[in-house]
Amino acid sequence: MRVTLVRVNPTGGGQVIHMTEATGNLALRQDEMVIAEKKRVALSYLIEAWDEAIAEGVDSEILAHAALFAALSDLVTTYGEDAVAGLAERLPDRIRASEFTLERVVQ
Repeated sequence: MRVTLVRVNPTGGGQVIHMTEATGNLALRQDEMVIAEKKRVALSYLIEAWDEAIAEGVDSEILAHAALFAALSDLVTTYGEDAVAGLAERLPDRIRASEFTLERVVQ
């Protein structure tokens, strides 16, 4: 059974939404929220490991290169060289847009 909902726009007109579409949209948003939380947790683990390595005397530049190698080699294994090369081509613009800039408190 498919239920039809009509979302009324205050300025007039309406948008027909079938219940299956609405349910699908909700499930998609929930999946996005789960993925966002997993990314937050993963970044938290990486920052913790990074801070521990720095405290143990590993230079941040060496750590950064090792982390980039680990990340890129994992992505290549999963998606292949061409896909990862495409990702790398977009990195300069993303870096300039401060996408990777973190606000961190140094103690």
